[in-house]
Order: sequence, then C-alpha cells, then structure tokens
Amino acid sequence: MRSVALSPQARAEALRAMAGTELDVLVIGGGVVGAGSALDAATRGLTVGLVEARDFASGTSSRSSKLIHGGLRYLEMLDFRLVAEALQERGLLIQTLAPHLVRPVPFIYPLQHRVWERAYAGAGVALYDTLGLLSGRARGVPHHRHLTRTGAKRIMPSLRKDALVGALQYYDAQVDDARHTMFVARTAAAYGAHIASRARVVALLREGERVTGAEVHDLESGETIKVRARQVVNATGVWTDDTQSLVGERGQFKVRASKGIHLVVPRDRIQGDSGLILRTEKSVLFVIPWFRHWIIGTTDTDWSLDKAHPAASAADIDYLLDHVNAVLEQPLTHADVEGVYAGLRPLLSGESESTSKLSREHAVAHTVPGLVVVAGGKYTTYRVMAKDAVDAAVHGLDAKVPESVTEKVPLLGAEGFKALLNARHRLAAEHGLHVARIEHLLSRYGSMIDEVLALVDEDPTLGEPLAGAPDYLRAEIVYAASHEGARHLEDVLARRTRISIETFDRGVGSVEEAARLLAPVLGWSDEQVEREKEHYRKRVDAERESQKMPDDETADAARMGAPEVVPLA
Repeated sequence: MRSVALSPQARAEALRAMAGTELDVLVIGGGVVGAGSALDAATRGLTVGLVEARDFASGTSSRSSKLIHGGLRYLEMLDFRLVAEALQERGLLIQTLAPHLVRPVPFIYPLQHRVWERAYAGAGVALYDTLGLLSGRARGVPHHRHLTRTGAKRIMPSLRKDALVGALQYYDAQVDDARHTMFVARTAAAYGAHIASRARVVALLREGERVTGAEVHDLESGETIKVRARQVVNATGVWTDDTQSLVGERGQFKVRASKGIHLVVPRDRIQGDSGLILRTEKSVLFVIPWFRHWIIGTTDTDWSLDKAHPAASAADIDYLLDHVNAVLEQPLTHADVEGVYAGLRPLLSGESESTSKLSREHAVAHTVPGLVVVAGGKYTTYRVMAKDAVDAAVHGLDAKVPESVTEKVPLLGAEGFKALLNARHRLAAEHGLHVARIEHLLSRYGSMIDEVLALVDEDPTLGEPLAGAPDYLRAEIVYAASHEGARHLEDVLARRTRISIETFDRGVGSVEEAARLLAPVLGWSDEQVEREKEHYRKRVDAERESQKMPDDETADAARMGAPEVVPLA
C-alpha cells in the first residue's frame, strides 16, 4: 500500500477538498473510534472527511492503560460476549492489522488463598484462553500456566513473599495507543480519506430536520469552512453529549466520564519480567512493563470537571502507590514517579452509581436524520465500533455500499514488518545505527522505518539521540511533523513520542532541541518557537502543581493554569 504523509501540506489540501465537495461521510473526532470510522468508510469506497479539534488521540485514546485485552474481570460479570469480541480483535491486531504496534505481554495474578482461589481463578483464566481460541485468532499468545510461590518469585523477584501463596500467569497484548490511533488515521488517508487535526466543528448544518454537514473552524489559520456531507458520524467520546447539543438533541443515551490515572516509573524500581494484575476493593490494578519503564494503573472515579485536561490529584497517586506497595519488597515513593497521566473513559450512563460498574458496551444510534452517534466501548474493540457506526451511516445513504473490510486491511507499517525485523542487523549496518535502535524504530514505525532512516541518510545528525530523551532519535521529531500530523511541540513530546511521561523532567530537557527541529518543517517564526517552548513548560508546571493538590477540584483548578497551545476559539 502506498504511504501517505500527514504533512502540513496534506492537511491544507484536506481542508480545501472537504470545503469543495459533498462527502459521503464526515467523521467528527480524531480518537481511535473516529479514525477507525474514517478508515472503515474509506475502504468501502466512500468519500470521507475527518476533523479533530485538537490532535489525533489527544483525549482518551492517548491516556489508556495501553492494553489490547479481553477484559478478564468482565468474565466475573458474566459478560462473555464482550470478552469474546475483544479477544477476537486482540488476535486480529497481533496477527494481521498491526503486528508492528501490538505485542503480547505476560501478566502474573498472585493468589492469596490456597486451593479454592487457584481453582476459581484458574477456571476463569482457562475460560479466557478458550474464548480466545474459539475466535480462531488467538495464535501468538501463549496459554496460561499455574505457578508456585517460588516460581512466581523467580519471574517477579520484587514480589513480597507474604503477598502470595502461588500465582497464575496469562497473556494479553500491549499497544502505544496514541501511535496506533495516528496510524489508523494515516491509513485512512492512504485510502483516500481527507484528514485534518486542529479543525473544530462549531456548528452542524441542517436542511429542515436533516443534518447535512458541519461548520469547521481551522484553529491554525482562523478560517471557517462549511463541509457538506450526506452522513455525519459523531465519534467524540467523552464529548459526545457536547457534540449532540449542536443539534439541540440530548440523544438516546448519555455518556459519563470516568477518570483513570496511571503512574510511570523506571524499570529498575521493580525487578521482574512480567506484568502484574492485582485485585483492589473496587476493580483491578495493573503493573505493566513498558519498554524501560513500568506503567501502574488505574483508578476509576467519576469526573465532571474539565474534559480536555483531566487532572491527577495527590490522593489518586497515593491510592496507586499504596495498592502496589502492598505486594512489593521495596515500596515505591513519590520520588520514583517519572510521569503521571490521567484519562477519561466514555462510559454509557446506566443506573449504577459506581463508574466501575457502568457498561463497557458501545452503542450506535441515528439520533436525527443524517447524524450517527457512536459512544461507549473500549479501546480494544474500536474496529467493531467503527464498523457499526459506518453501517448505520450507510443505512442512511440509500445506496448499495460494500460491507466492511477492515478486518483484512493491515495498517501502514504492518506489511513487511516481520521480514524487516529479521533483517534488523543488516539495517543497522547499512545505516550506521546500533541494532537496538533499529528494534526501537521497528516497534514504532514498522515497515515505515525506511522513511525515518531516509532522513538519517540525508542528514546524519538526525541519527543522534535527542537531547534530554536519548531513547529517541532526532529524526523521529522531524518525522512526527513531516509525516505523522504533529502540529505543535506538545503533540510530539506527549503523543508521537512518550517523552512527557518517560523522563523525570517531563520532557522539559528536550524542549529546546525539539522546537528547533520542528520549526523548519512547520514554518515557525522565532516568535512561534518561543511560544511553543513557553506553552510546554507551563503545561508541565501546571500538571506538577495539580498532582500536589488533595482532591479533584483543586487539581483541576491547578491544571487549568496552563492555556491551550491553540485556543478553541
């Protein structure tokens, strides 16, 4: 498949194209479900546009636990269909759609009671494996196994001896959610979709009762365009109700935001070669290996404050540290925390007062003629949600449109990935890089690695590590803007890379060099370079301040101290 760059020029052309023709489908929202909907529609031969008010995956889709999983805990709720569906999608992503981005990861479940718990939990994990096998797409993920306490301690030496009497080990999968979402959007563009970030829908166009498109404000240029479409898909996640209000409709269901926070700590703080899954009084807690780090999460609390920048309070951080320290030989402290991030789950509102009991099912509705809304669900099942949303839109097109084919459409970077992984030593020698660098690049770009290496061949200084974040090459910063749709420094440090949560200074040490690398690609003046650096530093300061606050209200107020890089005017 031909590679398409989400370059500044491509964005401008996409907005011009959307203004100049009537689309079959306009998707509002550049999270994983919106990007998936654009890809689904484009691969059915429809003319498609996608607009996102901020950056791709800037909401929920960059702030998850970064797991592709069936949801082991949903088996206890007897939600077998949801688990089976998610496990089928897990298999598809690992084997076909995104093998360069999604990889198996082991988890240990410590047992604290003899006999009955091993039988109970073992039956649950066996059923989990069986549901995966029944999907026909579980290859590549090993079967679970039972461990003694000694066996578990051998794999995870940091576990306290009195924290378990034995254990189970099973497998799920992991993904860099923000990069995956960007790849879905970029793949949609490769199949002809018009894709634009920093383009905010400020009104929906109507002819009588029917929605016929949207008024879109280009936040970069200040211009406003009218985009006409036969069907509009509202895929705005936790902003679903806000978008629905543009047509004066509350809709057939409401979306409730649940906040989940995660901590990132260096890999050497916990000794072990497997993730952990721990029971809490409310839900479960994961300790997830993440390259040279661990991700610890998550919380599950109601959130009704600012949706764009949910804040983690000191109470949230203490909650996670207290629970993980209950099983660790060497307790973690606040000083061990490199990064903190908070995200909002878009849950379908139900009767339960507890967000942890709200449904992870998704819903699709044709709320008014010409407008489809899709909401709820979980990251793993984004493709199914997108298919269902486009099916509903197609129903309103009154034309014969092919069925969804996305289960057979690999993302950009997937084709040839395994062959290139086999050839990593040759690639390292050809381009003067260490083989570990090539492996890092392959895990982020797949077969698109050739485009990144071409930048290094053209300018060898781009093959050097980035100041303040040596895990990344300078070429990756340039490529983020030239090919991956990044428009601002924050887009690069928080989403195209994970420097904002993988360094103790939250990326401040990379600001100077990264801004200089981005400036020529994005056409920044010296004044704009200074604005970008100042904004990022203020963002970090506001987040740090919010994480000292005792509760949600004070944390939210502190986080709001940093302005948007591009005001949502």
